[in-house]
Amino acid sequence: MNDLILVKPAKAHEAQVMAFREEMQRNGEGFYGCSGLNNTANYDEWLDFEGRFAQNGWSPSTTYLGIRISDGLLVGMIDLRHELSGILLKYNGQIGYSVRPSERGKGYACKMLLLVLNEAGKFGHKSVLVCCNKANIRSAKVIQKCGGVLENEVVHEFSPVGRPDIIQRYLIEITEKTRS
Repeated sequence: MNDLILVKPAKAHEAQVMAFREEMQRNGEGFYGCSGLNNTANYDEWLDFEGRFAQNGWSPSTTYLGIRISDGLLVGMIDLRHELSGILLKYNGQIGYSVRPSERGKGYACKMLLLVLNEAGKFGHKSVLVCCNKANIRSAKVIQKCGGVLENEVVHEFSPVGRPDIIQRYLIEITEKTRS
């Protein structure tokens, strides 16, 4: 599937990003790897990553849009966090991603993850930590297909869903195979 590219968000993507946000909200989805898209008032506020991240004390990261080449549709978002500590290290990992509900089951999550592994290698990362909820079997399969090896499971006592969750922590080595 060479029909997908990762691009950094720009003002030109506003309508697509806001449509993505609407679809995610309409379906009651979590905004994983979306750099706080669900917590901003408008697109311009969301696009100010550096300002928001510094203000909130968040880890520096790079957000990418997964764009289908054939029709230019935004099918997903993926975030590469460059530093890990605290909650990110324990429960979230270096990469978070979401695929819009209408485009799931088409291989886009795997393709986005493989593409961002290449970007992580360019930033000097030798490996990345990718986490998912144990109940999210589809995400676990994506991570495993992209080379993820289960490191351990931890209980997330303060889960956003209001009950403890089991988080699976996967390590993906960045090699020539994962970067291709």
